[in-house]
Amino acid sequence: MIDKVTIFGVGLIGASFALAMKKHKFCSHLTGHGRRLENLQRAKEMGIIDSFELDPVKACNGSDLVLLATPVGSFIDIAKRIRSSLKKGALVTDVGSVKGRLVWDMEALMPEGVYFVGSHPIAGSSRSGIDTASADIFRGAKCILTPTEKTSGNALEKLIHIWKTFGCTVELINPDEHDRIYAMVSHLPHLLAYAIVNAVGDVDGSYLKFAGQGFMGTTRIALSSPELWRDICILNKDNLLKSIEIFKNNLERLSQYLRASDFESLEREFKRARTLREGIGQN
Repeated sequence: MIDKVTIFGVGLIGASFALAMKKHKFCSHLTGHGRRLENLQRAKEMGIIDSFELDPVKACNGSDLVLLATPVGSFIDIAKRIRSSLKKGALVTDVGSVKGRLVWDMEALMPEGVYFVGSHPIAGSSRSGIDTASADIFRGAKCILTPTEKTSGNALEKLIHIWKTFGCTVELINPDEHDRIYAMVSHLPHLLAYAIVNAVGDVDGSYLKFAGQGFMGTTRIALSSPELWRDICILNKDNLLKSIEIFKNNLERLSQYLRASDFESLEREFKRARTLREGIGQN
C-alpha cells in the first residue's frame, strides 16, 4: 500500500496507470499534474485521479511514487523542478520509450534517499487521451525496466511487483541496450509510418481514400502523438540513424531485384521476412 502517488501527464498511459493503481488498491490518494486544466478536471470527474495540481512542486509534496508519463523531452526539466519537494524514500519512474543517457541523467538529479528506476511498458494505442484509458491496458504486455549499478534493490523490487500485478511480463535490460533494441523495433517503424503517409501525400493526398486494410494497418502508428514521437526520435537519434541506414540498405537491395526483374531473389527476401515475422506471433 502506497500512501500517495503523483502522475505527470494524465493521458492514455498515465490515466491507465492511475486506474490500475486504483483497481489493485495500491494507493490511498492519487494526484495528477498536467498542462491542461480541463483535462485534469475531467480526469478527476471520471474518478481517474483524486486531486490535481498545476504546480509540479505541490503535486509531489508527500508522494511515495512519482510517475512521469509526459513526452520524454520534458523529464529533465520536471526532475529539476520537483527535486526539492521529493521526500526521502520516494520512488520516481516513467513510462518513456527512451532510456540510455536519460536514465543516468535522471539518477543524478535525484536527492539523497530518492530513487529513479526507468520503466517502459510496451502497451498503449495509436489514440491518445483519457477516453481510451483502461486499468487492463498493461495485461499481457511486456514492461522493460532499466536498472543501473546505482539502482536501489528495494525500489526495483517494488516496481517489479507493481508492474507484475498489473499483468505485465517484466524484463530487466541495460538502458543503452534498451535504446538499441527499440530504435529498431519501435522508433524506426514509427518514423517509416509517418514517411509512408507523407509520401502518398507528396504524390496526391486524394489517393489515401482508396487505401485498404494493408495500408491502414501498416500506417496505424502514424496516428501517434507528433510531440511524443518528436522527442523520442531526437533523444535516440544516434541509434535511429543507424537503423535508418540498415533499412535503406534493405530497401536498396529490393530495388535492385526489382530493376533486374529478379523474381527469385524478391521471393527469397519476402520468405525470410515472413519467417522472422511468424516467430513473434500475430500481435
